[in-house]
Amino acid sequence: MSAAEPRTPTAPLPSVEPDPAPSLEGPTPPVQPPPPVSRSRAVTLLRQVLILLAGLAAAAVMVVAGIWQLDVYHSQGRVQSERRAAEPAVPVSAVAQAGQVVVDGYGRSVQVSGRYLPGVQVLVPVEDGGGFRVVSALQLADGDVLPVVRGTVPAASAPAAPTGPTAGTGILLPSEEAAAGALPGGQLSAVRVTTLAQQWPGPLVSGYVTLSAPDATAQGFAPATVELPEGTGRLRNGAYALQWWVFAAFALVLAVRTARDQEVREAADEAGTDGLPVVESATGPAAAPAPKSSLPEHRVGDVTGRRPGQPT
Repeated sequence: MSAAEPRTPTAPLPSVEPDPAPSLEGPTPPVQPPPPVSRSRAVTLLRQVLILLAGLAAAAVMVVAGIWQLDVYHSQGRVQSERRAAEPAVPVSAVAQAGQVVVDGYGRSVQVSGRYLPGVQVLVPVEDGGGFRVVSALQLADGDVLPVVRGTVPAASAPAAPTGPTAGTGILLPSEEAAAGALPGGQLSAVRVTTLAQQWPGPLVSGYVTLSAPDATAQGFAPATVELPEGTGRLRNGAYALQWWVFAAFALVLAVRTARDQEVREAADEAGTDGLPVVESATGPAAAPAPKSSLPEHRVGDVTGRRPGQPT
């Protein structure tokens, strides 16, 4: 048996890396910058901004004019209320009675006379914390009971109403709205006639009277502040205020509409030149051909002067 032949060493095979799989999405396109704004577009935007600013300015002026007219309307009402309160006093029974609606009496100066009911009295805190209003029940000659604000005191205690017949003048005012919140006994948040009717003997007049400054001082009180019912001004000024605000709204709508029309006009200018449709051809855009005439075509004779169908 022959000796084993020596084996020739084999070189290692080179490693082959697989090709990367092709991308299905393809190459990423470069980011294109936004197209520049054309000059006509910039001019249109400037026009739109100016139109809107003009509309806002006009609307602001009209709104201010309406507010001024409304203030004139309220000023006329206050003047009318003060003039009404300064008129000569009339008997309270002539303008207000128990069980009847007061038609033309609030804010007028009235004369009151009668007797205060003993022990029928409440305190009403002043809104700004400046003490209390003293409200006493005055029984008139016809038996009606009238709440009377005799004046104000700094603390929650007031002297009793005077006994015997009494008389005075004051301003007749409507019942107040009750404020929220609990108060101690003997106090009310407002001069509310419906609340007093549940606690006082009746019948009560639909309203109350605040005594004048001399009458309040004569009873030892500081005069109570009177808030007159707001009168009505001239209807013409109120209508002017509403009219100005309607004009302001119309100015805004017109400005927005005009600004939008500028954009529509620009688009129409860019779409065509002179209104003719554009026809694409091999050499470039050209105007559409003129339409054919609808008149029938007439054949004329040949050069020999013979007409078609004439024998030679």
